Amino acid sequence: MRSALSSFLPLALVCAAPAYADPLELGEVQVRSEESSDLQSAQEALKQVPGASNVIDMNAVEQGRVATNSDVLAYQPGVYAQSGGNEGTKVSVRGSGINRAPGAHGSGLYVMFDGLPLTGPGGTPYELFEPLWLSRAEVLRGANGFDVGALALGGSINYVTHTGYDASPLQVRYETGSYGYQKRQISSGQVLGDLDYYVSLNDAETNGYQDHTSGNSKGFAANIGYRFSPQLETRFYLRYRETDNELAGRVTKEQIKHHPRAANPAYVSGDYTRPQPGSTWLGNKTTLYLDDDSQLEVGLVYHDYPMDLREGPNRLKVAYTDVSGTLNYKRRDTLFGLESKTTVGLRSSKHLPNSGASEYVRIPRGNTASYAPDTKMRDFSYQGSDSVLHASNDLELMPDLWLTTGMALIYTRRESEVSYPDTGGKISRHDWDYAPRLGLRYEFNPHLQVYGNLSRSVEPPHPWSMIWSSPYVFPVGSGPATGRQSTPIAMQNQTATTLELGTRGDSGIGQWDLAWYYSAVRHELLTVELQAATADLAPIVGESNASPTVHQGIEAGLNSRLWEHDGVGSVSLRQAYNFSDFHYRDDSRFGDNRLPGIPQHYYQAEVRYDHPQGFYAGVNTQVASRMAVDYANTYYASSYMLWGATLGYASPKRDWQTWIDLRNLTGERYAATVTPGYDDKGQDAARSTPGEGRGAYVGVSYSFR
Repeated sequence: MRSALSSFLPLALVCAAPAYADPLELGEVQVRSEESSDLQSAQEALKQVPGASNVIDMNAVEQGRVATNSDVLAYQPGVYAQSGGNEGTKVSVRGSGINRAPGAHGSGLYVMFDGLPLTGPGGTPYELFEPLWLSRAEVLRGANGFDVGALALGGSINYVTHTGYDASPLQVRYETGSYGYQKRQISSGQVLGDLDYYVSLNDAETNGYQDHTSGNSKGFAANIGYRFSPQLETRFYLRYRETDNELAGRVTKEQIKHHPRAANPAYVSGDYTRPQPGSTWLGNKTTLYLDDDSQLEVGLVYHDYPMDLREGPNRLKVAYTDVSGTLNYKRRDTLFGLESKTTVGLRSSKHLPNSGASEYVRIPRGNTASYAPDTKMRDFSYQGSDSVLHASNDLELMPDLWLTTGMALIYTRRESEVSYPDTGGKISRHDWDYAPRLGLRYEFNPHLQVYGNLSRSVEPPHPWSMIWSSPYVFPVGSGPATGRQSTPIAMQNQTATTLELGTRGDSGIGQWDLAWYYSAVRHELLTVELQAATADLAPIVGESNASPTVHQGIEAGLNSRLWEHDGVGSVSLRQAYNFSDFHYRDDSRFGDNRLPGIPQHYYQAEVRYDHPQGFYAGVNTQVASRMAVDYANTYYASSYMLWGATLGYASPKRDWQTWIDLRNLTGERYAATVTPGYDDKGQDAARSTPGEGRGAYVGVSYSFR
C-alpha cells in the first residue's frame, strides 16, 4: 500500500473537482439568492462530516447535454459512472456494487430523492431518474452517509429536486444530436405566499449508438410545499416515468475494435427489450422546529415499480411495491461546556406482499418449443425489509477539533420462494447487525481541514438474487419450467470495515479534495456471468459471497483558476482522479487477483474559458486504464482516452442559454462497462458494452421570469 501511495500522491494533489465553494454574499431574497443559499447550506453541512463528499450544482451540468446519470456525476472524485448503452448507468463509489446486479437494479449505494428513500430491499431501479428535474446532487462517499442511514459500502447519493424557490415560472428546454437523440422539457415553479410548487414534464428518444439500443421515455415530477408557520412545514413529492429500451447485449473486444456498433446477434434475433410500464414514487416530508436548537423530521414514501422484462426467450412480469418511513431528530447542546450536535434517526423500507414475479414462454425454442407464447413457466415471490436505527454525536473537544461518534443497529429480512409449478422450499433470513463509527476533523483555518474516520458498513443481498443465483433447477419433465431455478439459496450480508484519511480546502492552487481509504470486506456480493446468451437461452448470471477482499484507493480533486483578467474573462481547470485497487485477499482459487469491472486509474479534466458576458468554451478529456473482464484476470478490456469540447452562451440574466457539446472527438472505440466471467482462459469472450462513439449535441433553454 505504501508503494501505491508514494506513486500516486503527487498526481492526486493536482487532480479533481471542488468539494465546496467560497462563501456567497446573499442579497435580496430572490430566486437566485434562495437557490444559492440552498447550495451553500448543503456545501457547509457536508464540510462538517469527517469524510469525503461531493456537492454537484446542476446549473453547471446543464451547460451541456444532460442525458443520463453519467452526465450528472462527471468530474467527481471518488465516483465512477459509465452508461452501458441505455439509461441504466453503472455507478460505483469505492468499488461499491462493482459487479452486482447488472441491469435494472443498481447496488452498493443508498439512493434518495430529496432526502427520502428510493433504494429498497430489491435495489435501486433507474427508471424514475431524470436529471433535468434536479437542482443539485449530494454524494456522501463510503460510511460518510451514516447520518442518513446509508450503510452500503459506497455510501449515499441524494438527488434534490427543484422547488418553487429555485425554479422559473416557466422554462422550456430542447436537446438534440447524434444517433437520433432528442429531449424535451417544460417546467414551472413559483412561490405563492406560504405555498410553493414545482412541476416538470419530459420526454426523450434515441436510436442508440449501438444497434438495437433505441429507447424512449416520458414522465413528470411535481412537488408542493407549505409553511404553516416558522415552526412547521411540509412538502409532498410525486414522480412518474415510463421507459422502454432495446438491449444489445455484450460483445467481444475484437468486435468493439472493428464493429463497435454491432449488437450481440442473440439479443437481436431474440429482440431483447426492457419495457418499464410506469413507475410511481410518492413521498412526504414534514419538519417541525421544536425550538432554536432542535428539530424533528418525518418522511413517508410509497414506491411502485413494475417491470415487463423481455431479455431472452422468456418473459418476466415483475411486481414491486415498497413503503418506507424515516424519522430524524437533531439537536444542539452544550455538554461539559463543549458544543455538541446529536442526530438520532430511524429508517425502514419493506416490500409489500404483492412483490414477486411470473415467468412465461415468449419465444418457443429449445426445451420450450412445444409450448405456446405466454405459457406460464414459474411463479416466485420476493420479500424483504431493511430497518436502521442510528445515533451520532459531534462534540467539539477544543476550538475547531471535533469528535464524531455513532452507532447503528440494523435489522434485515430476506425471503424468497418459487411456488409454481412446484415449491422447492422457502429461504428466510432474519439478521441483526451493527455499524459503529468514530471520526475526527480539525480545521486549521477556513481554508484547510483534515479528517479521518473508522467505520463499518453492512449490505444485505437482494431477495430475488437468492433465486436467480441458485444452482438447483427443475428436472426434466417439469414442463416449460425444465432447467429453470427451483430452490432459493441463502447468502450472507456483506460487511466492511473502512479506515479513511483525508483533507480539503483551498489555496493558491485552487479548491482541492484528497482522500485515502482502506476497506476490509467480508462476504462481498459479486456477480459473474456463468453462461452467455444464445438464441434459445437467456444469459445465466449468478451472485455469491466472495472470500475476503480489499478495496483501497485514492480520490483526488482540484478546481484551479489558471488565468483571470477584468472584462476579458477567466480560464479554469477542473480535474478528478481515482486510484482503485480492489482485489481478493489470499483466495484459494484467485489468490490476490484484481476484481474485474472498474479501471485501476480513472482521470477526468476540463479546461474552460468563461467570458463576463456569458460565452464559454472548454476542452475535456477522460482517461481510463485497462480493466480485467474475468475473475481469473486472463483477459483485459483496453485502456482508452477520450476528448470532447463544449461551446455555449449562458445569459447573465439567467433567462436563456444555448450550447454545443461534442463527444469522443477522435472516435475512440472502447468498452464502457464489462459483465465479468469466472475464467475466460485468455479467450476474448463477449463481456463488454461499447462506449458512445463520436457525437455532436446541441441544446437551447429559455426561462420566462
